[in-house]
Amino acid sequence: MGKEDEKQTLKKYFGYDAWKPGQEEIIDAVLSGKDVLAIMPTGAGKSVCYQVPALLLPGVTIVISPLISLMQDQVKALNEAGIHAGYINSSLTESQIIRVYARAAQGVYKILYVAPERLESRDFVEFTEQICISMVTVDEAHCISQWGQDFRKSYLKIMDFIDRLQERPIVSAFTATATEEVKTDIACVLKLQEPKIVVTGFDRENLYFRVETTRKKDDFVLEYIRKHPDESGIIYCATRKNVDKLYERLSAGGISVTRYHAGMNNEDRKESQDDFIYDKSLVIVATNAFGMGIDKSNVRFVIHYNMPQSMENYYQEAGRAGRDGGPSQCILLFSPQDIMINKFLLEHKDFTDTPDENIETIRQRDAQRLRAMEGYCRTTECLRNYILEYFGEKRSEPCNSCGNCHREYTEIDMTEDAKQVINCVWETRGRYGLSIVLGTLLGADRARLKEVGATGYKTYGALKNRSESELRLLISQLLTDGYLCQTADKYSVIRMGNIAPLKDAATRILVRVHEDKEPERQAKTRGRKRSDSLTKAGYELFEELRQLRLAIAREEGMPPYIIFSDKTLIDMSAKVPRDRAAMLNVSGVGEAKYEKYGDRFIEAITAFGEEHPDAVTSIEADEDVSGDPSREKGESGKKIKKQKGAFYLNPEDGDKFEYKDLSLLVEIRDELNRITSADNVKRVFGTDIFRVLTGRGYVEERQIEGRSVQVQTELGQSKGIAAAEKISKAGNAYTVLMYPPAVQKEIVEYYSGRRLKDGD
Repeated sequence: MGKEDEKQTLKKYFGYDAWKPGQEEIIDAVLSGKDVLAIMPTGAGKSVCYQVPALLLPGVTIVISPLISLMQDQVKALNEAGIHAGYINSSLTESQIIRVYARAAQGVYKILYVAPERLESRDFVEFTEQICISMVTVDEAHCISQWGQDFRKSYLKIMDFIDRLQERPIVSAFTATATEEVKTDIACVLKLQEPKIVVTGFDRENLYFRVETTRKKDDFVLEYIRKHPDESGIIYCATRKNVDKLYERLSAGGISVTRYHAGMNNEDRKESQDDFIYDKSLVIVATNAFGMGIDKSNVRFVIHYNMPQSMENYYQEAGRAGRDGGPSQCILLFSPQDIMINKFLLEHKDFTDTPDENIETIRQRDAQRLRAMEGYCRTTECLRNYILEYFGEKRSEPCNSCGNCHREYTEIDMTEDAKQVINCVWETRGRYGLSIVLGTLLGADRARLKEVGATGYKTYGALKNRSESELRLLISQLLTDGYLCQTADKYSVIRMGNIAPLKDAATRILVRVHEDKEPERQAKTRGRKRSDSLTKAGYELFEELRQLRLAIAREEGMPPYIIFSDKTLIDMSAKVPRDRAAMLNVSGVGEAKYEKYGDRFIEAITAFGEEHPDAVTSIEADEDVSGDPSREKGESGKKIKKQKGAFYLNPEDGDKFEYKDLSLLVEIRDELNRITSADNVKRVFGTDIFRVLTGRGYVEERQIEGRSVQVQTELGQSKGIAAAEKISKAGNAYTVLMYPPAVQKEIVEYYSGRRLKDGD
């Protein structure tokens, strides 16, 4: 058993080619027989650290987990990955528990999840005497510490259970949040023997932290959700009353929302939780009774309507955003009244099962935590550093990636910037929305901008020195002042308004903004988002794959993210796999997932390709550079990539073109790429050719029943461009354009003359 076995297990069952930070170190320690204490942030892949060794060790791994929902989600995900696992908790009948014991004893289950209360039951003790337990894993290990925010008395029984076993197994403990006191408690109470302690850091770089001091919290929440209509989010409230009040307000505002708190009956809570997990409701308003064990990967925002009682609670709850690694917002709405609410709740805390001698110590600890939480809400320093320093991570520089680092109010003159915005809208000819305008002005590296030709605009990158938030404020003001206007339909676009006043030199555009610094740290650590490589067609394919995933989830009664994460679907949309080998090359697609779902997703991708034969779903950033043969060495001696030029044909290339009576755009594209003898040029895409024909007025793109469709104009019809109806393998009708020899010749002549036009 070696490194290769570990990597093969990771790829086969989980679909990943590489370890996340800390995973390999932890797994190596476990497989060498060492106890482990691992503190890893949410989304860092803690479960893989004990699931991979569990598959490679000889016996059964017992995972002690605090919540039924957490166990059920983990076991469901493992079974989906082709790993046999089971759980034992109060949701099962006695006969079901007996069957689980039998399967584990027969070696069917390599991983068995149990609640800590189960460790003391006679039947479980008798069961453990019949099997080989290779490892005991304690999940949410902070629950063992009275200094932890979720202390559970039942966790103190874990060592009694381990001590009763005939042979001591490996003991591993995992948590996402632990101060030094909690970390010490875990190691001592579990009696870890010379443990390998791995702290990968508490920082979640994809999370953006922000505190807003406001008394109009309902208005803030409603406005935020309306600006992010397709995003899934959690809103935490301190009291049931606030949950119900905000739920009613959002429902009345037409928001897809549900709610969750302990005052609801079990059936209603279960229905609300399922509605949120299965994406029937995008937003859930809840007390902190909701969330532990909810492994929903695509939560894009967590808003705290009230200040939590501790940093531990806040970081754990906020950390439910962005588990897939995508950029996510963690917003805390603060008002001084929150402090009074929390003090009241702590004063009325239930100490029924707490020894009298411990009550005062716990009260002091709670007060200390509340002060630290208040400090977070009031600090003017870096919010991320405040959190990390609370958990013992010292930082010397601000993160340049949180609300406080970006917040220095000032009124700035943006008149010249406004003119660039207006110039950009003029260049778009009013065809595109806010995303294209912003991306163009910022000089963003996105496939969609290349696809629409925005990277060739004079205004491309003209305001790259500005932040996106500044430009959003500026455009909002220009819309309000009437310099620009925005259509109100589903596919809203920005168009020119009355710009006459700007011709007066005395007219100034003054905008009150935060001093948003460019987040250099973000640029270094995050790089380019994977979704930035998707074109418009890529996003359409991604949406179709999401709908397929949702349909499968409903068929099988499981959360969509357990089937495939958004990150996996984005990679699928970029790579458009058409066979088994290509699908297994998609991040997050393991063999078990492929066997279960691969063919259905390949069918969907194939059908999309048939209906959109000229579609380019992805344009990677490195398509602008050539491969190794065209690299040159710079002054440092390192290889640098030589830029590829725009596609063109040499004069003699045109004679090689094979004309047909009618050709698809994809056939013309392939023929052009075949005949060119030009060195070090980019490939030409169907979208490039379509833009040429659009510029000549032969074709255009129209929105028909919510989809982009390529059609010929009257001029195009007169040139002989014809529309042909086809039927896909899935039985769907679609239309393609066919181009006659005369138009084919115009395209060849265009690219033959391009070299001279570009000054080559």
